[in-house]
Amino acid sequence: MTLNSHTSTRKRPHKPSPTKGRISSRFRNINIMLFTLAFCIIAGVMSTAFNSVIKKLSSQHAGRYAVSSAEEISTHINKVIALIAKTARSEAVTDWLLDENNDLKKATAYEKMADIVWELHSFNLYIGLEGSRHEYKVGKGYTIKDFLPATKLNKNNPANNWYFECIASDKNYLISLSIDNVMKKKRLWLNYKVVKNGVLLGVIRTELEFSHVAIELFSKYDDSDIRGLVIDEKGAIHMDSSLMSNKYFLHSDFETQIENEFFDPALLTTIKRHLDGIEGYFDIKSEPVAIELSSSRPYRYMTIVPIRSTTWSVVMLSGTPSLFNISLFVPISATVLILLIVFALTTNITNYRLIFMPLEKLNRSLAQLKDNHNAHIYGIERNDELGELSKTIQDLFTKANVDALTGIYNRRYMESNLYHIMKFLARSNSLMSILILDVDYFKNYNDTYGHEQGDICLKEVARVLAGSITRTSDFAARYGGEEFVVVLPNTNEAGARSIAVKLLENIRDLNIPHSNSAAAPYVTISIGITTGRVRYLQSWENYLKYADEALYMSKQNGRNQYTYLAYPEKPI
Repeated sequence: MTLNSHTSTRKRPHKPSPTKGRISSRFRNINIMLFTLAFCIIAGVMSTAFNSVIKKLSSQHAGRYAVSSAEEISTHINKVIALIAKTARSEAVTDWLLDENNDLKKATAYEKMADIVWELHSFNLYIGLEGSRHEYKVGKGYTIKDFLPATKLNKNNPANNWYFECIASDKNYLISLSIDNVMKKKRLWLNYKVVKNGVLLGVIRTELEFSHVAIELFSKYDDSDIRGLVIDEKGAIHMDSSLMSNKYFLHSDFETQIENEFFDPALLTTIKRHLDGIEGYFDIKSEPVAIELSSSRPYRYMTIVPIRSTTWSVVMLSGTPSLFNISLFVPISATVLILLIVFALTTNITNYRLIFMPLEKLNRSLAQLKDNHNAHIYGIERNDELGELSKTIQDLFTKANVDALTGIYNRRYMESNLYHIMKFLARSNSLMSILILDVDYFKNYNDTYGHEQGDICLKEVARVLAGSITRTSDFAARYGGEEFVVVLPNTNEAGARSIAVKLLENIRDLNIPHSNSAAAPYVTISIGITTGRVRYLQSWENYLKYADEALYMSKQNGRNQYTYLAYPEKPI
């Protein structure tokens, strides 16, 4: 609970909160709102259901197909990348690349790569060696006898660009596209570096053949309202599901651009923004983009989904298919019915949560306040009748227990709380320490600097006291005038001495000038400490008495110090 100092005793007239803050008004308004909401749902949902459902399902139709397409192509490509990466990291391959002319290592590497070829849809692996610049080939139907250098890699030969572009790249692999003039089709290649201990040994090359994946994929979506495209990072179309007559769904023109196929401004702007944002191969964090088109006919929706591990994307276009069915309204009707049931339950729950639950919490917090004056009063942060009640209770408690000048607890609180603390500690014969402290030569300070400055000094001392104790069970109080008390439950002699040293140092660190003090040129304090094991029939007055005697000794010995006086087991 926050303790506030009070500098004025004038009581302000009570001003009620605005109407909107009251529980009764909120309860009435919420009921009206719920009734209105239920009416609007029943009256409006049927009239708007058709358009909203069709729009939503059409958008989902295109988006679902796009994500599925990209995921299947991506899964295939990543499978190939994983197989080639496994080959590139195998000891059999790296050992041979380090010792090209070793026949045994060569045979072992060949067997490893031949096994991979059978797992791929591609027919060949090409291996370029960095040391000798020889190019080898492994294919289906080949034997170890065919595993010979096919050619010498040459930077001036455009056919060898795949090798030199890969080793110049800062990536582990490159995906590139080229035209196969023999087969008269486009080919997508994967070029993967072979590196060991940071040293480049060569590059493994294979075709990323996934036209069979596309055929199987787009066969599922044999729908005139659906058109699927695969584009690269430059916007070139490399696969089109509308080309059903072409076995590979591939554009024969290498430079076919998306803007040559479509003229919808929203479509082209979205695709351009997507392409401009490509900075490398897409990863799992790359998100799909979906928009509603305005003028592209017969298409109304477009979804762009990045293909992971490439710079390619799937573009799925969808029209407005006839998906309407009367059964679609069954879940809507059920939803309305459920909302009405929820309304009835919500009214009762709201009534409980707004009125009865807060009152219950306030009642519990006030019960705790009887035994623990530091307990939080529930509802202070609220802006309604309960908040006003909680604030009034806190205000009354504060005025009764807090010193108006310093803002820390007053003598009344100290005496009342000491009684409860000792009653609790006596159950287990626990230790308790009490410190009484006095501002040295405070009368001289007032005479020298004035009472107003004296009040400021007392406030600073109180602030230091409150800030120097950290446990919630400890507290400081103003005992009267310039005298203060610190109560430390469950604290032994060593702990009390430690707090006393801390208080002496912290007050000195304030460095408040005191030219009329015989103890120091700045404000200091003297402290008396007593520690005892609390038992039944003991009184808090005796603890204060022993602490006060110790304080007297500190003053007699020159002030600006503390004196410890143990509380006797059987006080006289």
